[in-house]
Amino acid sequence: MPIPIQHTFTYAVSEEEANFLQKGMRVAVSFGKSKMYTGLVLNIHTNAPTLYEAKEIHQILDEKPLVTARQLEHWQWISNYYMCALGEVYRASLPSAFLLESETVIFKNDAFLDSAVLTDDEFLVFEALQQQSQLTIHQVVSILGKKKVMPIVNGLIKKSAIVIKEEIYEQYKPKLIKYIRLHKNYTSDDSLGNLLAELSNAKKQREAVLGFFQLLTTKKPIKAKDLEERTGVSATILKSLVTKDIFEFYHIQTDRVQFKGETNDLKVLNEFQEQALADIKETFKEKEVTLLHGITSSGKTEVYTKLIQEVLDQGKQVLFLLPEIALTTQIIVRLQFYFGEQISVFHSKYSINERVEVWNNVLENKPKARIILGARSAVFLPFSNLGLIVVDEEHETSYKQFDPAPRYNARDAAIVLAKIHGAKILLGSATPSLETYFNAQQNKYGFVELNRRHGNVQLPKIELINVKEKFKKKEMKGHFSDRLLALIQEALDLKEQVILFQNRRGYSPVVECKTCGVSPECPNCDVTLTFHKFKNELRCHYCNYQRAMPNSCGACGSNTLDTKGFGTEQIELELKALFPYFKIGRMDLDTTRGKHGYQKIIGAFEAKEIDVLVGTQMLSKGLDFENVSLVGILNADTMLNFPDFRAHERGYDMMVQVSGRAGRSKKQGHVAIQTYNPFHQILQQVATTNYTEMYKEQLQDRWQYKYPPYYRLIKITLKHKDYIKVDSGVNWLFKALYSSFGEHVLGPTAPVVSRIRNQYIKNIVIKIPPKQSLANTKRQITKIKNTFDAVADFRPIRFIIDVDAY
Repeated sequence: MPIPIQHTFTYAVSEEEANFLQKGMRVAVSFGKSKMYTGLVLNIHTNAPTLYEAKEIHQILDEKPLVTARQLEHWQWISNYYMCALGEVYRASLPSAFLLESETVIFKNDAFLDSAVLTDDEFLVFEALQQQSQLTIHQVVSILGKKKVMPIVNGLIKKSAIVIKEEIYEQYKPKLIKYIRLHKNYTSDDSLGNLLAELSNAKKQREAVLGFFQLLTTKKPIKAKDLEERTGVSATILKSLVTKDIFEFYHIQTDRVQFKGETNDLKVLNEFQEQALADIKETFKEKEVTLLHGITSSGKTEVYTKLIQEVLDQGKQVLFLLPEIALTTQIIVRLQFYFGEQISVFHSKYSINERVEVWNNVLENKPKARIILGARSAVFLPFSNLGLIVVDEEHETSYKQFDPAPRYNARDAAIVLAKIHGAKILLGSATPSLETYFNAQQNKYGFVELNRRHGNVQLPKIELINVKEKFKKKEMKGHFSDRLLALIQEALDLKEQVILFQNRRGYSPVVECKTCGVSPECPNCDVTLTFHKFKNELRCHYCNYQRAMPNSCGACGSNTLDTKGFGTEQIELELKALFPYFKIGRMDLDTTRGKHGYQKIIGAFEAKEIDVLVGTQMLSKGLDFENVSLVGILNADTMLNFPDFRAHERGYDMMVQVSGRAGRSKKQGHVAIQTYNPFHQILQQVATTNYTEMYKEQLQDRWQYKYPPYYRLIKITLKHKDYIKVDSGVNWLFKALYSSFGEHVLGPTAPVVSRIRNQYIKNIVIKIPPKQSLANTKRQITKIKNTFDAVADFRPIRFIIDVDAY
């Protein structure tokens, strides 16, 4: 069932149904008192359940399995490894259009006559049923203007005034295109002559017929819409021709998203790429997983395309995983150039119906779904013949799902998926994650390096600017040092483009009263509100609460409000004032909403319509702009001063990745990093792009403080709106875990933001030493969780387990 319950359930079927059903088919079943769910067949057997009476299934929803046996095996691994229910994996995997939901429908009982016994609310519903034959629960909610309507509906049922039944709604609607053809009466040349004579008075209809014959010469089916556009006639005229039996309409089902494109020859690789490709193939002979450590702009995508082509030639499918939807826009264009219509894309910016179509195409192994490009959820697709998985930018945190369950890491799940299919998997990155690099050094993965930029362009020149000194010398203009402004001016004068990076959106993260020092906070979360100047509002980035920017302080009434810190919006406005004759663009979560939000901004920047692009970490990875000569990082310190054992590794990754956007085509690029502490070891390593030094240093710290890759981490989070309940629950849990795991239990602690959406949060982290069995540890945690849930006081607390929580 698509519900967060650990168990599977047994239902009764007839012998005929049992013979028809197969694993992976969907069935509609009732669960609880009156709810209908889409169950998935996991097994067909003859063992009746002992604890309950097996209900009968409501109906079978599929002709053939929607989910493959290999998928089910993969889901079970995810469920066991990440300690979540199989139902949660099922709900996360299937596009929601497949998860048919029931809708309670209410009908009037004609035998009921005594409306005097009804309450006011009940009478309103009963009266509405006099006008309409049936009502859904949603309609009852809007009639009464209340959210809780079930007690009223139950009251009507008890009084026998209404009857209810559950209806199941199929959410996916195929897209039908309307085509037009000549009616069978008109096939010979004589009849056509008569037809045109008949229509001599109906000028528009005659035009439509003549236009139809002109389009007929293309020897393709004719769309009704094309005929309307070609002849300038309206849909009503075509309809009247259909009524006269001259034309007839017919429909053809088509996919909503199709990638056109001719297949072109792949680019010729340079000697370093050729060597890397040969090395990858060599390592694939012995290893299932290979890490390609290629510096930024070394042409990793070209190497991927060669590998993809070889796998396609074997008639197999390829999965290409990307961390950010922003990246798919450029990669689609590049792959489409080589592989034409064999590409399908799967991610959350696509509509439900579009995702259903991709699912069906992959399931049926259609030619248009040979290469799947997608964000992390694409690992759940029903591959039947997978030959290769490419995980691009494998170090990215976006591959990890934090909420809701399953809290999986797509990179690790892809490695297991490849193993199930007997496929190969290539992990690519300029800054690999410590764990992956460690596995490669330990000879667990194959390892290939590509350390020359394409076209032998040199790596960018990196310059550290000491902001502390600049402030002392009064050489700062807003948030820009004189040096950075000079570099921007120089690049713009040469008609080159600039990227500026600030990993904070909004105008300013803190608004503070100068008189009493109070900052407006979110009423639902323990965090200050971020000021967004464009809409003149304060917004919470955790729960989306928003309010207008106040004119005076809510605590002391003073109107001296000041902003502290800066985000992308403030940088954009400062740049517009400093460079009024140049076009400034911004790319962050606020400007990329909507399906084509990314495409518009990236497209405009590629077309050189934007001179300076300001952005958050969306900009930092994988994008390829040939005319960018300067990258500016406005505040490097915020990335490094963070209470997280990965802060330095992530800071290094992000700065190197964003630096890699500079000077990609011809001349050497320039990177300017503004910081208060230019002597920080990570900034020095970024300045020399020294990955191995950063790796060795971080690895030493990890060993000393017992963190991954040596130790495994499981994080347990408790959430509830009552602080005292969470506190007593977490203390009990800590004692129970401590008695099992001793000093390897850290906590309990409150996170930096300790209340989100009115829920108080407490964390406990369990470290698992290298020699300790992971399976036994999880079993023990499950036992303790079950005991915790059995305590009546603790039952309402949300208990979240996050395996490999980093």
